Amino acid sequence: MRRGRKTANILWGSPASVLVGDFLYSKAFQLMVALENNLVLEVLADATNVIAEGEVMQLLSCNDPETTEKQYLNTIQHKTAKLFEAAAGLGAIIAGNCEDKILSMNAYGRHIGTAFQLIDDALDYESSSETLGKNIGDDLAEGKPTLPLLYAMWNGTEQESTIIRETIISGGLQHLHEIKDAIKSTGAVRYTLKLAQSEATLGLAALEVLPDSLFKMALKELALFSTVRKS
Repeated sequence: MRRGRKTANILWGSPASVLVGDFLYSKAFQLMVALENNLVLEVLADATNVIAEGEVMQLLSCNDPETTEKQYLNTIQHKTAKLFEAAAGLGAIIAGNCEDKILSMNAYGRHIGTAFQLIDDALDYESSSETLGKNIGDDLAEGKPTLPLLYAMWNGTEQESTIIRETIISGGLQHLHEIKDAIKSTGAVRYTLKLAQSEATLGLAALEVLPDSLFKMALKELALFSTVRKS
């Protein structure tokens, strides 16, 4: 499941999904070239590289309970926030804005993307499968040391910390109930949401260089939505 819907590879199989993915990727490059703007190509090539690096960073951190908050944030800024940054910055580039506005839009996208991923990781322990659109505890099952899990391990009782540490190392959902209790008692979700809200606030601040308009208002609403969404 992905956002409440069956994934393409479940519906049509992996070979067809990979081929369609290749088609979409090549089509994107055709559209980029058609713009005849080298900066657009540079931004998207860089984003593709950084996102791939972020996925590798996440893979390396799996089953590693020694992951720090700094390492976690660095990973999500690579694998998620970079995509938001590129999308926001490209709009400013294509519209012919000055460098200051492009950099501000980059910052907006980066902060909103970070907030989005923080909320996503919090919802993995706070929401329901029906609302979230994926199985609750998927990250835990894969041994992903996301911030709510790490925070609960750092601030829980000795027994809770041991259970979380061992579950990160081995993966699995056999201790999901106890871990959700630890996440709740330590305020791990609350801590993650607070950090997401701080990122959204920074994103809003980056918009101040833009003139007032319906588009600026929509960007502000998007920033606010990123921290209150439930799926």
